[in-house]
Amino acid sequence: MPQVAIVMGSKSDWPTMAQAAKMLDALGVSYHAQVVSAHRTPALLTEFSESAADKGYQVIIGGAGGAAHLPGMIAAHTHLPVFGVPVRSSQLSGVDSLYSIVQMPKGVAVGTLAIGEAGAANAGLLAAQVVALQDTTVRDAIIQFRQKQTADVLAQPPLELPE
Repeated sequence: MPQVAIVMGSKSDWPTMAQAAKMLDALGVSYHAQVVSAHRTPALLTEFSESAADKGYQVIIGGAGGAAHLPGMIAAHTHLPVFGVPVRSSQLSGVDSLYSIVQMPKGVAVGTLAIGEAGAANAGLLAAQVVALQDTTVRDAIIQFRQKQTADVLAQPPLELPE
């Protein structure tokens, strides 16, 4: 049973949201990904959100561009933690998406990440950290990931001026 749901407003968001899936794969966390549009499939959004906990999800990652209501609307229909990823848009480079996701009213929380692929990858990492609270295998994978990151930085050669 998947531990994390990755949802996005449109199939065109998948190249960004795939970064969350890649991070979850790397850390051994199961997930399910699907398109759930806040505006084009509102009944599906409600059904998905209200049944997410019963389906065994522990965390939901919602990615959306433009008006970007998806993460907030999901959060309004579930008690599960929701992480929002602003997807870069062609009109305002994702700033519109960021504002839509980050400006939640008091009492409806969405943890908002950076715009684009880095935000999606970090949403995957945060979701894994939530899962790791109950799963020692995932916790160990996160610790190893962080240790490798540190080792990779420390193994770099000294900086030199270009000639």
